[in-house]
Amino acid sequence: MFNSWSKSAKQRSVVVTVWLEKLSQVGWGGLLSSIVDVILVSIIIYWLMMLAKRTRAWHIMWGLAVFFLLVYVTRRFGLVTVNWLLQTFLPLGPVAIVILFYPELRHLLEEMGKLAGWSRGFSRLPKEDVKTIIESIATAASRMSSHRVGALIVLERDVGLDDIAATGTRLQAAVSTHLLCTVFHPGSALHDGAVIIRGSRIVAAGCILPLSESVHIGTMIHTRHKAAIGVTEVSDAAVVVVSEETGTISLALEGRLHSGLNEETLSKWLRTILGDEDEDEGSQLKKTMDITLRRAGLR
Repeated sequence: MFNSWSKSAKQRSVVVTVWLEKLSQVGWGGLLSSIVDVILVSIIIYWLMMLAKRTRAWHIMWGLAVFFLLVYVTRRFGLVTVNWLLQTFLPLGPVAIVILFYPELRHLLEEMGKLAGWSRGFSRLPKEDVKTIIESIATAASRMSSHRVGALIVLERDVGLDDIAATGTRLQAAVSTHLLCTVFHPGSALHDGAVIIRGSRIVAAGCILPLSESVHIGTMIHTRHKAAIGVTEVSDAAVVVVSEETGTISLALEGRLHSGLNEETLSKWLRTILGDEDEDEGSQLKKTMDITLRRAGLR
């Protein structure tokens, strides 16, 4: 028993000696960089998983996991034909992943662009112009709410919505309460779609929005509200929604729907979102990072 313990101690001593020799060859700097490398990769993988968790990409990830598990199981148990059939799809893997995860990859690149400090839309407008636009939108929403007129007003922020604007009719008109009410009047040819507002201009009307793919949305949510949530899942836009059935005013932001608003509360929300207060570059970067962390579930 003593000999066995002595032999085990010698083996451990040899392992420690070999490990220390390799460490001296690599150096403490190399060890520290390796630790940081592993931590960063872990954070990135976790972030990507949290970003995909509320979309269909989460189910695709599980499907890929099952696929690779089948490849391992068929090879482990000698199912040669099935394993060969599965492995024929492996060379197509990188292309298939890009196609399947295109919305998520695009969203990730957009988030990286925002962290770099590039901005557009309302952030470049004078404070008084932003205030006037907010008042026009809130007043129009309140009037349409009282008459049970449905509306979808998309406020473009840092992420461009040119692809969505292309599905509607180009207007390039100044934002005003009367124009918004006219566009969404039941007799108008453009009242069924959404309006895209970029800065001080209504760039398009009658636009088609992507429906939300979130599995957390209830079945009682109407199509207009699903479309509002959907566009906020693929961009940083804010969407004002007026229900045609109930006249309820809602605001879709970051994949969430805030309902039961009135003209005053909607104005407060929009002032916060569109930056009615002067912000320096550091404050904007901090705000962007905060939104990104909350979307990824890290805050």
